[in-house]
Amino acid sequence: MNDTTVPTTGGTIAGRSDAGIRRFLGIPYALPPFGEHRFGLPQPVPAWDGEFRATDFGPTAPQSPYPGAIGKLLPSVAIAGENILTLNIWAPEDAAGAPVMVWIHGGALERGTSALPSYDGTSFARDGVVFVSINYRLGAEGFSVLDGVPRNLGLEDAAAAVHWVQREIAAFGGDPARVTIFGESAGGAIVAALASRPDVRGALAGAIVQSGPLDAEPVERAARVTAAIAKHLGIPATREAFADVPPERLVAARDALAARSSLLRSAPGHTIALDPVSLPVSPRTAVGDAEFPLLIGTNTDEYRLWFTPDALQRLNRVAPAVALLGMKVPFRAWRAYRDALPSASSAERLGQVFTDRVLRVPAIELASARSAPTWVYEFAWQSPVRDLRAAHALEIGFVFDGVQDDASIALAGPDAPVSLAQRMHADWVRFAFTGSPGWDTWTADADGPVQRYDVDSSPVPLPRAAALHVLSRS
Repeated sequence: MNDTTVPTTGGTIAGRSDAGIRRFLGIPYALPPFGEHRFGLPQPVPAWDGEFRATDFGPTAPQSPYPGAIGKLLPSVAIAGENILTLNIWAPEDAAGAPVMVWIHGGALERGTSALPSYDGTSFARDGVVFVSINYRLGAEGFSVLDGVPRNLGLEDAAAAVHWVQREIAAFGGDPARVTIFGESAGGAIVAALASRPDVRGALAGAIVQSGPLDAEPVERAARVTAAIAKHLGIPATREAFADVPPERLVAARDALAARSSLLRSAPGHTIALDPVSLPVSPRTAVGDAEFPLLIGTNTDEYRLWFTPDALQRLNRVAPAVALLGMKVPFRAWRAYRDALPSASSAERLGQVFTDRVLRVPAIELASARSAPTWVYEFAWQSPVRDLRAAHALEIGFVFDGVQDDASIALAGPDAPVSLAQRMHADWVRFAFTGSPGWDTWTADADGPVQRYDVDSSPVPLPRAAALHVLSRS
């Protein structure tokens, strides 16, 4: 492995080069958001003298590991330090005017880091892409609704990172006019939110939303988790009061509140808020008139990551009426799902309704509202691990062509089809290069096509179309 340097407007960045790929880790795109900068907008990094050694991942944002069974499936990485607003770059050594892909990690806006081995960008750089991954503020630090604090600070961080890429990526061989942003779960939600902002969307060549919620909440609803944390700690929901609390104590307070949740009565979590400055229009509406190409999709059995087999058994003992009332789903939708999934248990139907209500219906409605080229996919390959089937987050290892990575094996087992990973990864790379993943665009009148990713992948009509339409009208 050899040293390699790149000049940027902020100073020289020194990384490492190996096997035709240059790697630069932990590059600060904004100052550490602590001390006088805590609960403030991201601030630019002053230029430095000499070389910045970009050979190690930056610190992780304050967070706790996933608890219980889910923690065994989604491992965490903890890196100490305050310089959490960093990004990482993998680039082909001979890159010149290459397409750029910016990855935004998920984790319910409360967990995650770009330092996870699953997010290694080598496969993208190998295939000619300049790959970037970013960190942003999480939880109370990034998404509190506090008096005297700008809204959606984690989103503002992500926007600052994309602006950094626009300014600097040419020095790494990337084309700033060919930037595609993509992310999964909460990362997909941030992608959609960025694609809604006038200061970002005009610079995008494309966007990919993997299982990402598309709705921003009214500020009153987004503030519920902040109010709950404040009440738990016995402090007011103000910048001054929260700034006096160490970050790890805010994380512990949120964990204590989440521990009281159940499948049908969850404690409020952090969300992206509607805000006149940072996000005036919900992404489900705003991305509809964006002119860039969009690739959007979900996994068939998203709910099975959160609903363990034991939890599904408990749900089977709950009358559907009680569960549906908790989710505010009318019985006509329940009847449609009984027709669509005749062999499923009541709990599995409830899980599918939950998945479709939160993720699939918004994705289909958005695709149908757009006039710009839009492609829809469904990841359907079923994992043998813990009866996850095609659960939330399972597709990540396939997108990164990394199903032999330890984290992917935890979700997909050791025998996940390499050919499917190669196919899905190639489609994502093709989208970055050409603006199309390689199948026909979505047509609302035809309810399709949907690219179904499985051992045998092919375009199909929208699965469960009748049930989805009933749920959409509910």
